[in-house]
Formats: sequence, C-alpha cells, structure tokens
Amino acid sequence: MENDKIIRLRQVAKHYEMGDTVVKALDCVDIDIEKGDFVAIMGPSGSGKSTSMNLTGSLDYSTEGDILLDGENIQDLEESELAQVRGKKIGFIFQQFNLISNLTAKENVMLPMIFQKTNIEEREEKAEELLKIVDLGDRMNFYINQLSGGQQQRVAIARAMANDPQVILADEPTGNLDTKTGNKIMDFLKKLNDKGRTIILVTHDPDLARQYARTIYSVRDGKVEYIEKKIGDGWKRIFNEE
Repeated sequence: MENDKIIRLRQVAKHYEMGDTVVKALDCVDIDIEKGDFVAIMGPSGSGKSTSMNLTGSLDYSTEGDILLDGENIQDLEESELAQVRGKKIGFIFQQFNLISNLTAKENVMLPMIFQKTNIEEREEKAEELLKIVDLGDRMNFYINQLSGGQQQRVAIARAMANDPQVILADEPTGNLDTKTGNKIMDFLKKLNDKGRTIILVTHDPDLARQYARTIYSVRDGKVEYIEKKIGDGWKRIFNEE
C-alpha cells in the first residue's frame, strides 16, 4: 500500500555538468522504502549508490523525477524547510562518523536536537538515555578523541536517534571498523529495526547486505540492476532491468 512507504523515488535522475559533458550519476531510478523494512542499497564504487543514498536521504534534489518523504515531495520544499523535515524523520550514520572532536559524546548527541529547538533539559536527558542504550553511559563526558573507533560509531548511532527519526540511514557503517566491532554495530542496527525503525544500509558488501537486509537494491552504472526480497530463508529476485 502507498501509505506504507516512507520514502519513494520515482524516475529519479541526477546529472552533473562537467564542461561540455553531462555525467549521469543516476538515471531514471525507482526506489520504494517501506516503513519498518531493513533495506540495503548495494553496489561497487562508482555505481551510483552514494548518489542514491543522498537522494533517498533527502540530502540532495534530483535533476529529474520525484522524491517523496512520508508522502511529501521534497522537490517542492525550500532547503530550510527540507532540513527541518529531514531532521525530524531521518537519522544519519556515516562511515567517517562525522562527530565534532571538541565536543563530548553527550554534546554530539545533543546537537541535532538543538536544530529542532528542543529545550536543554530534554536534550541532556535524551542524550544520556541514548548513550546508555549504546552502552556508553560511562563515556558520555569523554571527548571524541578519547574514544575508540567502535565507541565513536556508537556515539554516531545515538546521535542518529536523537530526534526519534522513523528512518536510520547508515552509509558503510562498518567500513572503518574491525570485523568484531562491525558486527556489534550491525547488531545495534538490527535491534533498532526490530523495534520498528526503518533501516537503510548503503554498502558495497553483498554478504553484509544479505545477512541483515530484507530488501536489496543493486545499483550499477546509475541504474537499479535488480531488486531482491528475502522470502523465508531464501531470496527472490523480483525485478531485473536489462
């Protein structure tokens, strides 16, 4: 059903002009993200998956087509309006963490709530609660450079949840971590999904996608090459674009 879809891309293209050449980073793509799903957008470097991530996460406008976030076409919004809508509905976890080094873990988690004009008492209480959830209750007043890579990524997860978003978008969240720590991070994301959060995982790793996702969009050369759905213990390819 249409109202079960939190994000929809319809015939979306993203083109960049480089001198006399037009580069089609994304070319007429359809993507549907259903509420509560765990979706992987998968592809090698240069495939268009990063562009897909930016557009799916409403971080950019498309050159052509429509991007609907909870039924609202972001193409109709000013950047300031989009930032407010995006800040409430989507939490971002980046491969490079993107934490502010001269702030503590707690202050980093509080930051997104400032932009939503949450009062300071609520910000502090929520940040402390989230850091305890990701097992960093004893590190909340540590600065970022005092934390390990895995701890920093858990701060990023807590920050992503600060405004109770419906969607968590994770861009290669294990890319800078060892296997054991990466598995812990993915288990955190699975727990969030089990509690009803929609997870979008951007990855180049098909094994990671198949282990955690229930829907996979495989992107290549700026197009969706195929879509797969997990059915029981197996996978069914439901679309293949020649």
